[in-house]
Amino acid sequence: MPGNCAIETFDLTKKFGDLTAVDHINICIPTGIVYSLLGPNGAGKTTTVNMLSTLLHPTSGDASVMGYSITREKHKVRRVIGLVPQDLTADDELTGWENVYIQAKLYGLSSEEAKRKTREALEFMELWEHRDRRVSTYSGGMRRRLEIAMSLVNDPQVMFLDEPTLGLDVHSRRHLWSLITRLKEQGTTILLTTHYMEEAEYLADRVAIMDRGKIVAEDTPDGLKARIRGDRIYLKLKTPGDAAQVHKALLDEGYEASLNNDTIVVKAERSEEILPGLITILQGRPLVEIRVVKPNLEEVFIELTGRSLREGEEHFDSFKYRVMRRRMRG
Repeated sequence: MPGNCAIETFDLTKKFGDLTAVDHINICIPTGIVYSLLGPNGAGKTTTVNMLSTLLHPTSGDASVMGYSITREKHKVRRVIGLVPQDLTADDELTGWENVYIQAKLYGLSSEEAKRKTREALEFMELWEHRDRRVSTYSGGMRRRLEIAMSLVNDPQVMFLDEPTLGLDVHSRRHLWSLITRLKEQGTTILLTTHYMEEAEYLADRVAIMDRGKIVAEDTPDGLKARIRGDRIYLKLKTPGDAAQVHKALLDEGYEASLNNDTIVVKAERSEEILPGLITILQGRPLVEIRVVKPNLEEVFIELTGRSLREGEEHFDSFKYRVMRRRMRG
């Protein structure tokens, strides 16, 4: 891998009782890139970030951040990093300015320096005109940008962004993507966790696919997608019984097909070459949906793990839930 390692892990492991949340991972993240940990909820991404940012002590192994050990030099690590966790840290009853300024003072900056850094951070995250509003009036996208602004006041060399766009609408997500890209262009090394494959494809220079505490693959987004041969055609039938009958018919005709409940996945070098034959076999069958998917990181994950990135995901807005929970506590 080119370049020096801004972050490097050495058999980094974290156990909670009998559960191994992170299992002997070894990665090297070059300076100045966006590196994504891509995986479903529960894969170990947040635990990894919490160890690298010194919030959690590893069960075994170690890691270095800008050359500092996370187990032996925690204070030095904290001086060179910024962290945007999933949980909200900004105070709803304070203004955007007050939240960022307090964070700057916590880093030991003088009043004048803290004011300068606060303004720079708010302007960079495009929140300057909203600086005097209470955070309770901010939209979800503004809140996430404020969280990043709070983490910028110490000029971090490394930024940890843990699911930074979780729960945001498409417009707010894209806006935040552009700001993250600007951060990278300024030379900041960014470790991004996400379970949105399109986010990893858009932002990341390199992607590590994480599942059940292990790194199962690591490469550039294009390199990972190159591991998938051809297209995937998804055929959803009315019932599992219908799907089983069609699946048998496809196998009898020599197609490469797999069955999962009421859905069949057919693999092909080029979907357009086999679609006419598939349509012939499907005539008269209770087909609900047919979908052609080109190689993407979701398909890579399915190929490597046998399950979807979104499998088991709760169908509610996690970000809004955390906002509501905080207000109830207040």
